[in-house]
Amino acid sequence: MAKIKDIELGAFPLLLAPMEAVSDPPFRKMCKELGADVVYTEFISAEGLIRSASKSVKKLDIYESERPVGIQIYGNVLAGMLKTVEIVAESKPDFIDLNFGCPVHKIANRGAGAGMLRDIDYMVKLTDAIVKHSPLPVTVKTRLGWDHQSIIIGEVAERLQDVGIAALTIHGRTRQQMYKGEADWKPIAEVKNNPRIHIPIFGNGDVTTPEKAKEMRDVYGLDGAMIGRASIGNPWFFKQVKHFLQTGEHLSSPTIEERVEISKKHLRHAMEWKGEKVGLFETRRHYTGYFKGIPNFKEYRLKLVTAPTEEEVLKMLDEILLVFRDI
Repeated sequence: MAKIKDIELGAFPLLLAPMEAVSDPPFRKMCKELGADVVYTEFISAEGLIRSASKSVKKLDIYESERPVGIQIYGNVLAGMLKTVEIVAESKPDFIDLNFGCPVHKIANRGAGAGMLRDIDYMVKLTDAIVKHSPLPVTVKTRLGWDHQSIIIGEVAERLQDVGIAALTIHGRTRQQMYKGEADWKPIAEVKNNPRIHIPIFGNGDVTTPEKAKEMRDVYGLDGAMIGRASIGNPWFFKQVKHFLQTGEHLSSPTIEERVEISKKHLRHAMEWKGEKVGLFETRRHYTGYFKGIPNFKEYRLKLVTAPTEEEVLKMLDEILLVFRDI
């Protein structure tokens, strides 16, 4: 049974990764309804929260139906991160996650995100201060190391655990790799199998099929799987993985009825969250994934992403249901 402090997550929880411009409340709700055990917000800039930047503050929105939910933050200035913890705690997430893994140049090269992997002493000092300052459990997401010459995740895991983090998620790539090449789960398993480690160790990177999730559980012995890109446009992935882990069998692809239903739900929640205009616009990026694999769908996708009103989107979805019902 994996736990973040006193929060029980189940025997092998599936976690929705914090993804910029993807893991917003409407999408998190879809994933939660379809089997995600834990969800994370998009990562949030500490600097943006301190400045009360509207885009950053909006990312703090969480809802009871999402729990357990973690708010992920990034930054590298100690005083600013402590102030950010206070701001985040007011939103009452179940835990706070520290992003020490984002490889994007403008973040990592400024010493935040995966940039922390270039100064482990400071990473530990910062984490120690945050854990002591936070009224909520603190978790960390990071990578194997900065590059292949500095894969130091074993040392990092021990030191972060020693200053009190409640769980650790490890992406099986270095910062230098970005998202290229294959994720290496062996160093993650070595962390998990270290007799000194007693906190949950979650794996991330290349969990793209139910078989991969099973391998992460049964071969590598990890405590849970964090799922990112495989869920984009496919929140059914969590349900498919759980079914496979329980039965060894694959669920069939979602029906056209299920695809239309989730498109309508997502649109409704997006408009409730951000208003009709923005909600309508931000839902468009999901339609390609929701209807992926449907033959001869290009014309309808174009109409969906250009429909100017909720009424026209719903009308088009009803038409899609009729046209593709027998596929």
